[in-house]
Amino acid sequence: MTSIDERIQGGIYGLLVGDALGVPYEFHGAADIPPLDQIEMAPPAGFHRVHGSVPPGTWSDDGAQALALLASLLECGRLDVDDFGRRLVAWYVRGYMAVDNRVFDVGIQTSQAISALQRGVPASQAGPAGERANGNGSLMRVLPLALWHQGSDADLVAAAHSQSAVTHGHLRSQVCCALYCLWARRSLTAAADPWSEAAAALRQIYGPDSPARAELDAQIRPDDPPSGTGSGYVVDCLNSARLALTAGAYEATVKAAIALGNDTDTTACVAGGIAGVQQGIAAIPARWLDVLRGKEIVQPLVEQLLDRRV
Repeated sequence: MTSIDERIQGGIYGLLVGDALGVPYEFHGAADIPPLDQIEMAPPAGFHRVHGSVPPGTWSDDGAQALALLASLLECGRLDVDDFGRRLVAWYVRGYMAVDNRVFDVGIQTSQAISALQRGVPASQAGPAGERANGNGSLMRVLPLALWHQGSDADLVAAAHSQSAVTHGHLRSQVCCALYCLWARRSLTAAADPWSEAAAALRQIYGPDSPARAELDAQIRPDDPPSGTGSGYVVDCLNSARLALTAGAYEATVKAAIALGNDTDTTACVAGGIAGVQQGIAAIPARWLDVLRGKEIVQPLVEQLLDRRV
């Protein structure tokens, strides 16, 4: 029986390992990704890495922003979007929560939001909110919120919306974050069908006639069979992660996510986080945990998170 503590550790380390594993393969199409048995932290000889100077085992903006969110939650004792916004600026400017304090990747909407934050725009209003501003940058980092939060489902959904709005203000991105958080919460308690139970709970929270319910049913379509292309579009990212989870064990899940190509680090991060919650930290291969860089950054945060739940 996997304990709650093991699931929480699995979630945090699962997203970081998935992110780091996916970094070398980012921006390659599915046809160019190596065979599954060759997907490792260090890609096969001769494989062209976009981030060629980044050492294997290094998480990207996904992991750094997730840890920034976790640190903010632990220090403030609540979701304080202004504090979180300041931490995002600190990440962008000086590499806060990044391995080696080095920032080597940033999404378009996140970059625009950080510029707004630097101009003094309130964090709750900083995220672009246009129809085309639906990248996966708020989804990739939201898992710590679900693992930290101990309130009602409705309160967790509201918090998921709020953390998204700091960089991704469109309702669709916010709904994806809310669904992912409920999926993680149901996974943490070992629900029989965490995805379906999460979708049903979200529908009840939104009610039948709300704009958020319309986004859920018309755009995200959680009742459809899982499918995805590993792109940076928030809905496709969420569905790609769901598709990868059908591969089974943690290792198979993150490799399946990367095999989709394109935004490989984020798809593997989003899928790896849920797989880690469902299966616990023991499911993450030791050879990947051993080479994960920056453990001195994450482990104190994980310990604080576990202590909080005692």
